[in-house]
Amino acid sequence: MKEDVPVGGEADFKVIEHIGTPREFSFEPKDHVELGKILGAIDTERGAKVSGARFYYLTGVGALLEFALVNMAISQAVAAGFIPMIPPVLVKPSAMEGTGFLGQAAENVFHLEKDDFYLVGTSEVPLAAYHMDEILPANKLPLRYAGYSSCFRREAGSYGKDTRGIIRVHQFDKVEMFSFCPPEEAEAEHRRLLQWEKDFLNAIEVPYRVIDVASGDLGSSAARKFDCEAWIPTQNAYREVTSTSNCTEFQARRLNIRMKDENGTRPIATLNGTLCALPRIIVAILENHQQEDGSVRVPKALIPFLGGREVLSPVSA
Repeated sequence: MKEDVPVGGEADFKVIEHIGTPREFSFEPKDHVELGKILGAIDTERGAKVSGARFYYLTGVGALLEFALVNMAISQAVAAGFIPMIPPVLVKPSAMEGTGFLGQAAENVFHLEKDDFYLVGTSEVPLAAYHMDEILPANKLPLRYAGYSSCFRREAGSYGKDTRGIIRVHQFDKVEMFSFCPPEEAEAEHRRLLQWEKDFLNAIEVPYRVIDVASGDLGSSAARKFDCEAWIPTQNAYREVTSTSNCTEFQARRLNIRMKDENGTRPIATLNGTLCALPRIIVAILENHQQEDGSVRVPKALIPFLGGREVLSPVSA
């Protein structure tokens, strides 16, 4: 753990900065569930009927909005030099264990016992394990990957929390950044990942804050973690939408990944950062950009990825 990490538990984070100002509505804002129904975009009732609690369908403009956000995120990542990836979401125990997700985080992992596969909760897992048992040449570093995948989480211990809507669900899609770099460059790389996350949030025009996560809330793999939390108007609160962690050499040592330079073979660092976590980004867009009639203004940067659509309009009854 780095010395400048705030000490304490979940509530002891340090707020680094606020970006944007929460909107003052001239009408009573609707939450994302109501907006989703008005727009024909989100169907939690049929999601529960088919799969149970914490499942949902994105329909119509809801599905189109997700595709647009993913394409915008991948475009941003490629422009920044990331290699786009679609990784497997079923992994062997060695990959899950090596990335640190079978310790304190094991209760939230889906395990297919018959086949001994794990469903990933983030594409960080297959991206980290991509170079398992390899030695990477220093002149190829940093190696940056942007993985798009579905993610699966049991959400153990969250009973009673966020039971309405699509804030906390068992399955969602995400674009994840992942970087391999020399350990001495990891701190600077961490700041770069955070800036790319902020660039994306700035593009969707929602107010947010950046927090420095306290030591007791870091998990086993991260030495330092920054979260970006978007303002959710109907909750009158900031909620996590992206996170970036500096895992230093922890994952690489467990996965047997090293680098080779003029001084020989030595450890390498890994870092990860969420660029676009759906559906929470959808929640933030719907609630912050809603209009009185239930329509939603599309952020300017997203319009080209939605075929020129500037407004999401209510569907006919």
